[in-house]
Amino acid sequence: MKKILICFFFLAGFSCFAQIERVEPPNWWTGFKDTGLQLMVYGNNIGNATPSIDYPGVSVENVEKADSPNYLFIDLAIGEAQAGTFDITFAMEDGSKQVYEYELKEREKPASAYVGFDNTDAIYLITPDRFANGDKSNDSFDYLNEKTIDRSDAYARHGGDIRGIIDHLDYIEEMGFTAIWPSPLLINDMESGSYHGYAMTDFYKVDPRFGTLKEYKELSDKAADRGIKLIMDQVANHSGVEHWWMDDLPFDNWINFQEKFENGEDLVYSNHRRTTNQDLYASKTDKKGMTEGWFVATMPDLNQENPFLAQYLIQNSIWWIETLGLGGIRQDTYPYPDKAFMSDWAGAIMKEYPNFNIVGEEWSLNPLLIRYWQDGVDNAYDSNLKSTMDFAMQDKIVTGLKAEETWGTGLVEIYEGLANDFAYADPENIMIFPDNHDKSRIYTQLGEDVAKTKMTIAYMAVLPRIFQMYYGTEILMDDSENPGDHGLIRTEFPGGWEDSQVNAFTGKGLSEKKSEMQEFVKKVMNYRKDSQALHAGETKHFAPQDGTYLITRKKGKEVVVLILNKNQEAVTLDLERFSELNLKGKTFKNLISEKSFQWGSSLELPEEGVYFFTTKME
Repeated sequence: MKKILICFFFLAGFSCFAQIERVEPPNWWTGFKDTGLQLMVYGNNIGNATPSIDYPGVSVENVEKADSPNYLFIDLAIGEAQAGTFDITFAMEDGSKQVYEYELKEREKPASAYVGFDNTDAIYLITPDRFANGDKSNDSFDYLNEKTIDRSDAYARHGGDIRGIIDHLDYIEEMGFTAIWPSPLLINDMESGSYHGYAMTDFYKVDPRFGTLKEYKELSDKAADRGIKLIMDQVANHSGVEHWWMDDLPFDNWINFQEKFENGEDLVYSNHRRTTNQDLYASKTDKKGMTEGWFVATMPDLNQENPFLAQYLIQNSIWWIETLGLGGIRQDTYPYPDKAFMSDWAGAIMKEYPNFNIVGEEWSLNPLLIRYWQDGVDNAYDSNLKSTMDFAMQDKIVTGLKAEETWGTGLVEIYEGLANDFAYADPENIMIFPDNHDKSRIYTQLGEDVAKTKMTIAYMAVLPRIFQMYYGTEILMDDSENPGDHGLIRTEFPGGWEDSQVNAFTGKGLSEKKSEMQEFVKKVMNYRKDSQALHAGETKHFAPQDGTYLITRKKGKEVVVLILNKNQEAVTLDLERFSELNLKGKTFKNLISEKSFQWGSSLELPEEGVYFFTTKME
């Protein structure tokens, strides 16, 4: 590909004009419903150029200069164009010309084939830097700001990478997970904390310490071969302060509070009052403080009200879907960007990929706020967002399991939490999780109680929800030394490094307790993978009594009965109370012990824990 400039020779010698540094998106495709494409061109004084294209089916519709003379925005119309390459010719003010070769690709599969994650999926969330180091040659690069790894520092890079995930896809598949969600893999050329991934410094470049774009594609392809979808973690709210454009921003309003940043003045930070998105009485100053304030000084808050930035972010998401064949997007800090833009962003994606899915992070314990962002809810805002995260139900489960059993506390808090599903447009498209990369490990949240940890995982697995688990939860990884510390939450997965003394991938050196937990998760996830009752069955639960709580899922002949028992001593459950389920005489198997029994008038629960019964024998 020539992506070059043309050099012109004169009588007195020759002159070679500065090369165009960037054209983004770096390529595009034919066959989209939206036939428009906006190119952002960056290069020395390129804003004064006049672009032209001579290629059948492609035309220049509009050209816009930026506030910086080094940017040019070109609106193209792509009609019945064939895949191929074409020249964009830039006529400069001095009569010279530059030529850039651009590529239109043919789409590898139809839009309908991009099927997003749904409630049939169990998602494995991974912090790549801490999962497995599959390629030590990419651990460090001298030209990057954070140059080396330091595994003794919980906030430095440890060397995990894309190859490490690829190498352990068999493990993920065997555990019963059907989708993987790695935290961001794009470059974070930041001074520190770059392993985290959420301060991107180039929205089109894979971090070389994680690997290459080719390896990212390989991960997607090899995961798909196993029936595992790849979810990409994206950030529309902010970039990293070391992003390449921060030294030469296109417009005076590309980032929020840009003048303060450029003048070295004190920045304005977000007030984090997320309710201003819904509040009928919210003041303008509170709304502005929420959406325009920065998270931290190292993460410039992007101004999605700038139409060029808005289009840039939309096209970037579509570019990654098409490039990687994604099975979904997780959008970080969903309530923080401009909410009108977020509706447009999600709408543009779902228009092109009707079977796709996006989950937005709304970290709220208020179900009404979670409800607000889901598509189909009858309110004044049309989000176009199919899935949200169920922080509220997660909190209810942990609180209910830890609390004393009284009339209003304990298991009843879980029962009443699930009763809030009436408010959701589509509860089955909400994502439930025991823990994630920002929360304490569930084992730590529950006071290192194995029985309650199992209750949490099994209960979430049978709910009408999308299920997500954080790597290492299956082996009781914890952050009990300093609960909530992000470095501890993102501890290295044992077996992911050559010097690992314990290998959880193979079971070598794993304690009996951790190994038994791993087997428990494996059984539950693999059952969930093929269960029609858990995918599409009727849900019914009964108010907790005497420290026990029963919930069922039923479809056809398959019935799943899950019982949570908080009693320390053996207890006999009166099954006559559940007669409306018409289960008497049916044979059930305990999924964990694999013992069978016939549903009668009573059932003994010998100890505290979770009891997972199914009529499905194979």
